[in-house]
Amino acid sequence: MKTLKLKGHDIVPPKQTSGAYETHPDLYKMHQVCVIVGKRQSGKTTAMVSLLEQMRYDRVLIVSPTMKSNKEILSRLKIEEEDIFEDCDDPSIVDKIKKVVEDEAADLDRYKEEMRRYRKLMKALNSEHMPIDEEDLVAFFNDRDFMKPTHRWNGEKPRIAVIFDDCLGSGLYSKPRKLNALSTYSRHVGQLAEGGSIGISLYFLIQTFKAQTGGLNKVIRNQCTSLLLFKTKDRAELMDVADSVAGEVDQETFLRVYDTAIGDGLNHEFLSCDLHRKEHHPSMFRKYFNEFIIPPPPKNNIPPA
Repeated sequence: MKTLKLKGHDIVPPKQTSGAYETHPDLYKMHQVCVIVGKRQSGKTTAMVSLLEQMRYDRVLIVSPTMKSNKEILSRLKIEEEDIFEDCDDPSIVDKIKKVVEDEAADLDRYKEEMRRYRKLMKALNSEHMPIDEEDLVAFFNDRDFMKPTHRWNGEKPRIAVIFDDCLGSGLYSKPRKLNALSTYSRHVGQLAEGGSIGISLYFLIQTFKAQTGGLNKVIRNQCTSLLLFKTKDRAELMDVADSVAGEVDQETFLRVYDTAIGDGLNHEFLSCDLHRKEHHPSMFRKYFNEFIIPPPPKNNIPPA
């Protein structure tokens, strides 16, 4: 097959990705749409908390009617009272989550503008020729000295995550229009005046990958960037997950990878599938978070003669 290259029509990608953050080289990219699948007492919450700690989120929100029953493990995430949403049938939950991120964006914009004015004032005060803005003089002088603007996150974009747990059958899932939209544009929430956005990561804890009614729908599953799968005896569920990673390995290889990760399943083992892995990672599959599973190359990966 012949091709003909044209000059001057290359695609030029942006220098920065909206809502992108640096993460530890061994960890996943941010922001995440992470789906965590496991039966009751499989270890989902513990794994999720460990991951969020390692990803170093600054602020974590949770949507769950059972938050208090997991209070001990979730306390490690230092979730503020105002960031707990217990009513999964509240139709305004997604709007409230968006407002949290948008308020953070507005506060960061405020801080950067105040810092610009503050630096300009300090420069004028140390110059014999620059005019001094009286409004800035009044704004930044407090009692006996000039007060530098402050920001909760020291001028950095906060890393924000939201957890959805035990929401099966709720209005949030059964009427998912707003939640679908949030999962689709999550990294663009909280747009900044200078460009880019704060974004938000979403973590869904569910007991089955597909539910007949009131479960996590296809739109959100298709937006998934990572998947944690605990031990299951449901072969149909395994095949559903295998289909979601079909671009990487065939079903037979996926089942072998799954068996390697889960083993006997007595120690809360889980298979991690990173659907948007970093280029230097040797595989999209891991046992827990700390052991890559590297499947063999496809048997039909033989160049034509």
